[in-house]
Amino acid sequence: MKRIVIFASGSGTNAENLIEFFHNRENASVIQVLTNNSRAKVLDRAKNLNVSALSFNRIAFSKTNDVLNILEASKPDLIVLAGFLWKFPEHILKAFPNKVINIHPALLPKYGGKGMYGMHVHEAVVSNKEKKTGITIHYVNEKYDEGAIIFQATCDVNVSDSAQNVADKIHELEMEHFPKVVEKLLNE
Repeated sequence: MKRIVIFASGSGTNAENLIEFFHNRENASVIQVLTNNSRAKVLDRAKNLNVSALSFNRIAFSKTNDVLNILEASKPDLIVLAGFLWKFPEHILKAFPNKVINIHPALLPKYGGKGMYGMHVHEAVVSNKEKKTGITIHYVNEKYDEGAIIFQATCDVNVSDSAQNVADKIHELEMEHFPKVVEKLLNE
């Protein structure tokens, strides 16, 4: 049985989708959700789906081995960032080489980097009059949104689209593709 640990910072819709997708699967399951936000809705979502959920602070994540020790005890086959906003520390990446992936709400390399998350991305896409946008699932390295691309899916951006319209389209792509890509990676 392959083991998935999810990191999230906010509401947790992608985390919930992944947990539900892998629920009752014979090949993999989400065993834990970790968050840097003790008030994140993802904690409630995980608890409601009977998945262990913990929050941590920046010191436990970046300055000590506390989060690394939790991960090593959990023995994940894949660490999935689903709306996680902090840069991943090098000591964790070294302990889990090519085992940490992220989903980004744009077609990288466009609209990536520090501060480019959520509505910030969609507002930039609309204000730059992009004709297409999408999602990128990529490996995580020591720089924001610069790891090797695993998968991209696109959608059209209409002239009349607001940032919220774009966000809704991106959410649909995430719900459809993210679990399937995670499953494919686990089966490789």
